[in-house]
Amino acid sequence: MFKKITSTFANCFKIPELKSRIIYTLIILAVCRVISIIPIPGINGAGLQEFFDQQARAGGGGGMMGMYSMFTGGALERCAIGALGIMPYISATIIIQLLSAVIPRLSKLMREEGGRAKIVQYGRVLTVLLCIGQGALTTLSWSRAEGFFEGFSGDLLMPHMRDHIWWYFIQTVIILTTGTMLLMWFGEQITERGIGNGVSLVISIGILARLPAAYQGLKDMFKNGLEGPAVFQAIALIALLLIVIAAVIAVTQAQRKVPVQYAQRAVGRKVYQGGTSFMPLRVNYAGVMPVIFAGALLMFPAQIFSKFGTWMDMPRLISLAGMLQQNSPLYLVLEGTLILFFSYFWVATQFNELQIADDLKKYGGYIPGVRPGQATSTFLHNAMSRLTLAGAIFLTIIAIIPAILTTRMGVPDQVAQFFGGTGMLILVGVMLDTMRQMESHLLMRHYDGFLKKGRIKGRF
Repeated sequence: MFKKITSTFANCFKIPELKSRIIYTLIILAVCRVISIIPIPGINGAGLQEFFDQQARAGGGGGMMGMYSMFTGGALERCAIGALGIMPYISATIIIQLLSAVIPRLSKLMREEGGRAKIVQYGRVLTVLLCIGQGALTTLSWSRAEGFFEGFSGDLLMPHMRDHIWWYFIQTVIILTTGTMLLMWFGEQITERGIGNGVSLVISIGILARLPAAYQGLKDMFKNGLEGPAVFQAIALIALLLIVIAAVIAVTQAQRKVPVQYAQRAVGRKVYQGGTSFMPLRVNYAGVMPVIFAGALLMFPAQIFSKFGTWMDMPRLISLAGMLQQNSPLYLVLEGTLILFFSYFWVATQFNELQIADDLKKYGGYIPGVRPGQATSTFLHNAMSRLTLAGAIFLTIIAIIPAILTTRMGVPDQVAQFFGGTGMLILVGVMLDTMRQMESHLLMRHYDGFLKKGRIKGRF
């Protein structure tokens, strides 16, 4: 198996076009990592990074900024020019997609021939606005670091900028916005000239950049050596990692193939023969979005209740804030409920069974045993609801695995992130998509792919 994989990678560099695309992608990703390392002028990012490292070693690696820091590859902790990462662009794209489901004009624009270019332009403009807003909040948090990061002195972060606070504010917002727009442009260039989905690869390289910290955390975990119970704990972690990866791959590719029969029809003087096809309904249709939405919503309540409870001297709010801390039982219950809700919400806004049923009827297609029209729409709605429930349960299990490892088994947070959660779902999805694109180039030149028969497919 290993020999086949190495020979397949060697074949990738025998195809000039694929070779140039891979090299181009690697160069751009290296530049993206440089953007996440170069600090903003006038800010001592090393001091804040050391503070976050101490928090992680003390078991406080999660919290409000843990997920965002993971997406930026540590750029937020370093106060780098790419501290906002590419998340404002992702947020803008999600907002546009959701608005297109409720605004008929946007929905019509997405179906027109030149409408996609307009939608992309709207997304870029919205990205700039989100960058300015998030950049202003990030800049404010750095200028008042002692209020946002408990136990950290703001003078260590900005030793020379206190006397030029307005210049610091304007300069930092402009630099952060420029950094995100650069990452967005690099992602689009990878999609066009490289291999794989550029934006997803930029996020993935940021997640993978945390591997050295995970290795150090794992090394500290077994610093006394693999003796006695530690051996079984290490074996259990390796087995759990393999099981989680296999499960994520299986569910990511899982789909229900609904058979579709097309009747013979005549269009003008042409007669189109009927045939049999299938409609793939994905089990995890919403992807990683429900986990991101749930995590984003649960970032703030604990912080808000804690602040208000302290200012207003209300012990109940402070107690509620403690119950809503990350990885607490109440937090995990709310996270699972929100994942379930957002899974159905995403499917309801993105999967239009009425339009699919109308298109099938228009082109002479029907599902065997189901009448065209409203009956087909009802059948698709019920089928998608059952699949969404299975996908939501799977997402909930994957999302809470890192919390269980951290709270019950004492696994460091930076290590537990690679055993489930958002990072694992993104990495597996991106790797599968990139391998599919590489396989398409290999099969066009009659080379074997990564898997048997040259295809990445499910059991059937």
